[in-house]
Amino acid sequence: MASFSSIAAAALVLAGSSVLPAPAPTSTLVARANGDCSEAAEEVVAKTGGQLLSAQPSGDSCIITVLVQGNGQRPRKVTMKVPM
Repeated sequence: MASFSSIAAAALVLAGSSVLPAPAPTSTLVARANGDCSEAAEEVVAKTGGQLLSAQPSGDSCIITVLVQGNGQRPRKVTMKVPM
């Protein structure tokens, strides 16, 4: 019969083997879902030159939040409401 410590060790090995590597960072990530805001998000990112933080549907519009880098200043968070 296996001891508790050997069972616990086996469980840790199995748990560790199921960990997936983190995806490589990219400049823009857009998730597709019902009420797709990907086009609106791409438009705002292109217009501001910022980095996408979030894109959420809100009725017939999308609330897009981007982080815009300033010239030698702290980045600023910009939120826009864009028609879907």
